[in-house]
Amino acid sequence: MHLDRDLQVEAQSAADVKSTLARLFKYFKPYLLALILAALFLGVGTWAQVTAPELIGQSVDCYITPALLSRGEGSAMTEMRARMGVETPSQTNCWYDPLPADATPQDYLTGLGKLVLVVVGLYVLAALATGLMFYAMAWAGQHVLRNLRVAIFNHIHELSLSYFTRHDAGDIMSRLTNDTDTIQQVISFSVVQVISSVVLLGWIAWKMITLNWAYALISIALLPIMGLVTWWLSAQARKAFRVTRQEIGNVNAELQENIAAVREVQAFSRENVNIEAFRQSNAANRDANIKAVTYTSALAPVLEALGYVAIAIVITVGGLLLLRGQAIGGTLVSLGLIVTFLGYVQRFNQPIRQIAVLWTNLQSAIAGSERIFQFLDEETDIVEKPDAIEMPPIQGDVVFNHVWAEYNPGEPVLKGVSLHARSGETVALVGPTGAGKTTIINLIPRFYDVSQGAVRIDGIDVRDVTLASLRKQIGIVLQDTFLFSDTVMNNIRFGRPDATDEEVIEAAKLARAHDFIERLPRGYETMLGERGSGLSQGQRQLIALARAILANPRILILDEATSSVDTRTERQIQAALEGLMQERTTFVVAHRLSTIRNADQVLVLHQGEIIERGAHDELLAKKGFYYDLYMSQFAYSDQ
Repeated sequence: MHLDRDLQVEAQSAADVKSTLARLFKYFKPYLLALILAALFLGVGTWAQVTAPELIGQSVDCYITPALLSRGEGSAMTEMRARMGVETPSQTNCWYDPLPADATPQDYLTGLGKLVLVVVGLYVLAALATGLMFYAMAWAGQHVLRNLRVAIFNHIHELSLSYFTRHDAGDIMSRLTNDTDTIQQVISFSVVQVISSVVLLGWIAWKMITLNWAYALISIALLPIMGLVTWWLSAQARKAFRVTRQEIGNVNAELQENIAAVREVQAFSRENVNIEAFRQSNAANRDANIKAVTYTSALAPVLEALGYVAIAIVITVGGLLLLRGQAIGGTLVSLGLIVTFLGYVQRFNQPIRQIAVLWTNLQSAIAGSERIFQFLDEETDIVEKPDAIEMPPIQGDVVFNHVWAEYNPGEPVLKGVSLHARSGETVALVGPTGAGKTTIINLIPRFYDVSQGAVRIDGIDVRDVTLASLRKQIGIVLQDTFLFSDTVMNNIRFGRPDATDEEVIEAAKLARAHDFIERLPRGYETMLGERGSGLSQGQRQLIALARAILANPRILILDEATSSVDTRTERQIQAALEGLMQERTTFVVAHRLSTIRNADQVLVLHQGEIIERGAHDELLAKKGFYYDLYMSQFAYSDQ
């Protein structure tokens, strides 16, 4: 039972690896010419590497051995020539026309010198071809990695907000950086070396068999054992590397979170607790890597030992056959053949060790590729219809028709909410934490979809239009303002890149941000740090408000947009926005009385339902839930 399950898991793992490699190869298709050139260089380099050992063996049979044997005479020398497979120099298989029977020692020396030059030339050619092959693969690989990173980055922007509430930003960053870096190292070097080693192995094996098939089979008798060792250790390494990719993602996630929350960590004296938690995550990553490296490091010495055994077999068997003058595979074994096979076996063992070691690196890359493709396969919850239309210019009439919404299946956040905001009206949303206020404003730009009912703008269901045409006509200012590491000017211009400097400055004046911006070291050209560091929270919100004003949206959403500014500044902003709000439909989530008092509608939410609605004074006169909420939260704000 356990065996069947293990076999199923292994089969599924193999299928996943094949699928991952097939998907990765698709990214190489645009660079097929580079791959063809790399293959050509691979063929040339392999041919040179395979031919050189054969010529070295011929140097023994064609020049060195005949020269030595030519010094002796009589029956003993004749018998020795026969045993060594060299009866006369003219019968040897030399790389060019053999020397005559009466060749002089100088002739042998000259021929040997020429052959040595050819061998050196072959090794130079092999090195040059190998270098060009690496360049071609690296060039193609870098383009593939660029496309992978672009695909990941694009997909980040396509995913709905719900995905980012379920996954750590650090883990996503790890996929974009660490996993792609792992693939980069493998594509640039390991893949090329593995492919070239496989081709070299096949070519050497074929060459050995053509020279003497029986001696070749004896020489590579340990190959099945090497293959089994490589297969088993590589399979274990692949499993271990999958864990390492997950653990490094956890490390990055915890690191990113602690950097973002460093103020809170220090404020609550959590340094030691968080450091210990990070040590544990880092230790898990260390242990996973040690396990992976254990399998990786075991391959080289095991295969090297088997390689030495193979060399010993070649020398022992070949030496006995040579000394006894026995034939194998239908031919006598010459000293040159033994030298050739020694060269081949050494070359044979080297690529096997390379494949074994590099194959474990490939396992790491495959694990990284699996994580990348797993991310790219994540489907967004917000999908445009195939026949989605462009949203016409919005007038601002917003209707919620019996809307239900949920973040987790079976746990509704909104329960049958209906509302109607007419064009130009200001609608205030109030209620205790978790009542559903933010959910309502998230449904308007379709950050989330309703589970039942419909949200319509100007009579058009927001699910029937393209996201870009909808969202570009909606302006949003959130309580947690995000500013980019860029100039103040570009941060305000973010929602409308074609705006002139004059329009940016005018928007800043309307948002009451112009004065403090002018006091910055370089004014509007001041570079802001990450998330607007160096500015107060109130100043960041003023810049975000200027950004929304510049975008000139038809629907304006303010989610606690003035919560971090003082009461005087808030009143100045409200005065500046009065004219803007009259021409636009505005949804306000706020705890400040000034905004709510001027709203055309106040919607009171409790546990996902609208329990009261009306103008501020009307709701106070009812002395219901809103009255109690006002007395507990807003009374002091009105003084």
